[in-house]
Amino acid sequence: MKAYRGALLRFDDQHQPVYDSDGLLVIGPDAQGERQLVHAAGAYDALAGRFPDVAVEDVRGQLIAPGFVDLHVHYPQTDVIGAPAPGLLPWLENYTYPHESRFADKAYARSVADFFFDELMRHGVTTALTFATSHPASVDAAFEAAQARGLRFITGKVLQDRHSPDGVRDDTQQSLADTEALIRRWHGVGRLGYAITPRFAPTSTEAQLRGAGEIAARHPDVWIQSHVAENRDEIRWAMELFPGARSYLGVYDDVGLLRERAIYAHCIHLDGEDRQLMARSGAAAAVSPTSNLFLGSGFFDYVQADDHGMRYGLASDVGGGTSFSPFHTMLAAYYVGREGQTKTGLSLTPSRLWWQHTAGAARALGLEGVIGNLQPGCEADFVVLDPQATPLLARKTAQADSLDELLFALIVLGDDRVVRRCVVDGRTA
Repeated sequence: MKAYRGALLRFDDQHQPVYDSDGLLVIGPDAQGERQLVHAAGAYDALAGRFPDVAVEDVRGQLIAPGFVDLHVHYPQTDVIGAPAPGLLPWLENYTYPHESRFADKAYARSVADFFFDELMRHGVTTALTFATSHPASVDAAFEAAQARGLRFITGKVLQDRHSPDGVRDDTQQSLADTEALIRRWHGVGRLGYAITPRFAPTSTEAQLRGAGEIAARHPDVWIQSHVAENRDEIRWAMELFPGARSYLGVYDDVGLLRERAIYAHCIHLDGEDRQLMARSGAAAAVSPTSNLFLGSGFFDYVQADDHGMRYGLASDVGGGTSFSPFHTMLAAYYVGREGQTKTGLSLTPSRLWWQHTAGAARALGLEGVIGNLQPGCEADFVVLDPQATPLLARKTAQADSLDELLFALIVLGDDRVVRRCVVDGRTA
């Protein structure tokens, strides 16, 4: 076992922050010796006597917090970040598809995956739900890179058998066979999980989507990921292609792709019936605020999502998203929440923003109590954050009179310099 002494943040069952200004986090192996888990977390004075023989690393002055969970990100778009385009569809055509075609080469895919995971961990992200490309080699490369780092990680081969250029378009039957083979090869191996991954409804035939739904029915413990209702042009296109569906979201429901462990990026332009369907099915939204602001897609409606009982969590959506940093993502989510011209605006509290990127994202994945928190029994993925990482941040946090003031200062002024340590499965990354 090992312990860390410092300020300590975690969340209770009501999603409220629990904070100890002088806390103790004790980690150690599980009963099988396969995972490093949290064994105790709380005030130092209350816990120290229970673990007299455990070595304690003193990180007082810093904040020990759950590792961040990125609910939607494209590892093959690492080098597409910051590409200028007038909107989503031309951005895909001019930048994303040409770059993704290179991922048929496994060596190239692995080189990008290695950089991608190192960048995630440098920013304090310890779990990600990630798109690969339509090439099975891109999936193998990502899983191998994640496995080498001990990460809890989920990805899948992109399904796109139409309205896609040569180099990324796949064959319907072969794509489904590849998906089955990749599930057998990788799902449940160590901390790895598979996600059935239609890019989005317009780039899949109905046959491919139905095939994906049939695979999902055969493998209820795998994840599903796609995009929905990101912008209005995309919605019009989807409804032209699937005129029998009640809505864009309904396309996925009609083929059996809405259930628990299904994560849909964006979910901006939904109506009340769509939101009820999301809540009823157990599917969750990956809120991607930097991407939505960058591409001019719209604003996620937190009030309506909460009113309908939707699950959601935060995501970077790199490369449409503009940063790997959870701090930048949380700040952008604050902007999106505040916007009140197209929807009801609200001010998201700092602790709620933080929950969305940790325990809330874990809940959306169906991994509540496993990752995204530092309660006993959770896997030992955490970050050590320095509230004095920059002169301005140090000045601001020195004046913080409450937890919310401390967390909000980190959200507004923080970046990768704040992350002093990223611990994955009990080991410093």
